[in-house]
Amino acid sequence: MQNQQVLIDSLPDGKLSASNYRIVDTPAPEPGDGQVLVQTMAVAITAGTRAGLQGSASYAGAPQAGRVMNASGVGEVLASNASGFKVGDRVTAPTGWQQLSVHNVEQLELIDPGHDPLHYLGPLGINGLTAYFGLLEVGQPKADETVMISAAAGSVGHMVGQIAKLQKTKVVGVCSSLAKGEVLMSNLGFDAVVNYRDANFRADLKQATPEGVDVYFDNTGGMILGSALFRLNVGGRIACCGVVSQYDTAQPEPGPRGIPGLLVNKRITMRGFLVFDFAEHYARARKQIHGWLNSGEMTSLTDQIAGLEQAPEAFVDLLAGGNVGTRVITLDR
Repeated sequence: MQNQQVLIDSLPDGKLSASNYRIVDTPAPEPGDGQVLVQTMAVAITAGTRAGLQGSASYAGAPQAGRVMNASGVGEVLASNASGFKVGDRVTAPTGWQQLSVHNVEQLELIDPGHDPLHYLGPLGINGLTAYFGLLEVGQPKADETVMISAAAGSVGHMVGQIAKLQKTKVVGVCSSLAKGEVLMSNLGFDAVVNYRDANFRADLKQATPEGVDVYFDNTGGMILGSALFRLNVGGRIACCGVVSQYDTAQPEPGPRGIPGLLVNKRITMRGFLVFDFAEHYARARKQIHGWLNSGEMTSLTDQIAGLEQAPEAFVDLLAGGNVGTRVITLDR
């Protein structure tokens, strides 16, 4: 049995290209004592892994060519030498971009048989948990406040908006096209959407937030963060989740004007976070999110692409804004 893998062939200098990867076939790995062999069903393609290639994500380790591209995946246990896991179990694991992977048990999490495994790459996985804790624990929205979200059509942003609506807030999304904005408003209940690529972006944002902004969920940094700072009300909160504007470039935008002056004058709280900060509360969050999914109060947008060989192009396209919702690569079984 062969194991198809996508390796990092070279570290990008500037924008990422599909040519930075190469596909190889290697012998199937064998699990050792206390280990489990997993066959990948699907992997998530996320902008945050670009920060790992850039070396700007401390949790991702140093970037390195010649290894399997990292990713969170869901899969099925093919062989187990560990208690608590049996053949046929569905699990989450740091599978990377490959068909087969061996893991120690502390790297694995059993998927509830009553749950859709793909949800563990979206609303019940890192993306959904990031949205949940970043908004509710860091942003702390209150009813009737205005919540602004950048990269609002992305894997995290589209769920932040829905959770914010469940808190009875006004939700304003920022995204890169009118088509994405229509999906957010028609399908997910956003109150307004602003296209940051439009020449009138700042005026449009002002019109969409006549009462200012109370909570800003920042996935981008850069110019959009700068615009949000000037719209924030006294006592506003910023949840700093990601800096996608700086991931795929050798010349990132400079930091926004107004810091620290606006933070001081408006008494704004600006807090960065990682979802791992809240690991002990994952079960509680998943229970609530699963309830929202079952009741129809939350919709998971999943952008599925078939075939591991499509992963490099799918990643490049995602960084250019080509996705709506969570981009997932499904593997042939």
